[in-house]
Amino acid sequence: MNYRVLGQTGLKVSVIGFGGIPVQRVSSEDAAVVVNRALDRGINFFDTARGYTDSEKKLGAVLSKRRKKAIIATKSMARSRDAMAEEIQNSLKDFRVDYIDLYQLHNVKEQEALEQVLAPDGALAALKEAKKDGVVKHIGITGHVKDILVKALKEAELETVQFPFNAVETDGTRELFDQAEKTNAGVIIMKPLAGGALKNANLALRFIQQYPVSVIIPGMDSVSQVDENALAGEMPATLTADEMKELENDAGILGNTFCRRCEYCQPCPQGINIPMIFLFDGYYTRYDMQDWALDRYRDLPVKASDCIECGECEEKCPYSLPVRHMLAEASGRLD
Repeated sequence: MNYRVLGQTGLKVSVIGFGGIPVQRVSSEDAAVVVNRALDRGINFFDTARGYTDSEKKLGAVLSKRRKKAIIATKSMARSRDAMAEEIQNSLKDFRVDYIDLYQLHNVKEQEALEQVLAPDGALAALKEAKKDGVVKHIGITGHVKDILVKALKEAELETVQFPFNAVETDGTRELFDQAEKTNAGVIIMKPLAGGALKNANLALRFIQQYPVSVIIPGMDSVSQVDENALAGEMPATLTADEMKELENDAGILGNTFCRRCEYCQPCPQGINIPMIFLFDGYYTRYDMQDWALDRYRDLPVKASDCIECGECEEKCPYSLPVRHMLAEASGRLD
């Protein structure tokens, strides 16, 4: 495994880290197998969030026992000092540890939220207090709106920044990379496979390693995913001309209006598994796997046609996707 320094934190992190969203979907026993496999393959950076249901508990069950091998990162949507202080204590309890290596302000995506967390009684104040007390070692920020993240790095003492970047989503990243370099903020990349839309993980992950990033965090919920992703962290980052062409072709099919499967739209009030429907629809439309997609779609207990267009999903989508319209289109193909 190749390792890089996480900016001013000084932490030596595996270039391939572990994204903690998918472990919500597996049992505690299966999660333990996957997390142990990641550690055994040299992956030492584990990222999750308070909002990812039981992910902290599942990761903590293993990482607390192998603490010296793991760099634990989590994050919270809390915006006030008091709310963040409570979240920090809950994370310590769920992880079963006495400190968190990196605690991040989660999904700060508009000016109002940035002002809230940076205010004297905002969430950043609680993180600074926790750092002073030694229960949080380093502080960072995450988000999907790059302009806001650039502003955050200019205005606050933040040691890391986490944002989506992949072969499809490259717009607006240059300024953010430059600002991170100026403040020596460690760069953490989420959504490296565009929510699973990019099929060749090896090429997609090596492509990102050619940029000034510290660690890339694809989500994992199986041993095979761990092995595939870890291999990309052991290989040279440079892609051959043929590999680059293959990745560009894969990315070109997607365009920009597609689901990254971040799952922020969940739960749907009607019980619709929105990311799963878009996954099946993607296989139907982009990969000539209509029969496969239809067979699996029919097994879903709630279909795209059950959408009542309440709009809650669109309010929560960090990419501002027209989810209701996309569900209606998927329904036209799959129902």
